[in-house]
Amino acid sequence: MTAALRRVTMAHVAPLAAIHGEAFPPREAWGEDAIALQLAMPGVFGMLHPRGGMILARVTADEAEVLTLAVAPAVRRQGVAGALLAGAMAAAREQGARTMVLEVAIGNTAARALYERAGFVEAGRRPRYYADGGDALILRARLA
Repeated sequence: MTAALRRVTMAHVAPLAAIHGEAFPPREAWGEDAIALQLAMPGVFGMLHPRGGMILARVTADEAEVLTLAVAPAVRRQGVAGALLAGAMAAAREQGARTMVLEVAIGNTAARALYERAGFVEAGRRPRYYADGGDALILRARLA
């Protein structure tokens, strides 16, 4: 895990929600309750980047899933998301995960480029997955 990243606990719910609220439109942002519920689930872990980014992921058996990745607009395109993703991939690998999956909006070219650089490839599609009716791509990466 990159030195700048911190593993999160329930004590970090407020800052995680604040970052998520900055990064996503109001209808899509996760509040404190949603983040606390996620963190309470078995296998869920999170990381906080001090410059304004967060990631939540879950490990189940030998597969990990990115639940959400958010970076404050002011620090985008500065390596924060890449550091968070790399940290989560390493942590998932340490917990026995062999692959990691995630969903990304088909039109989110910046996120898709980030995931491609990290070794994710398209594994499927979820039609009309998002509230706006947009499709999601299912991406998968090998961690071993």
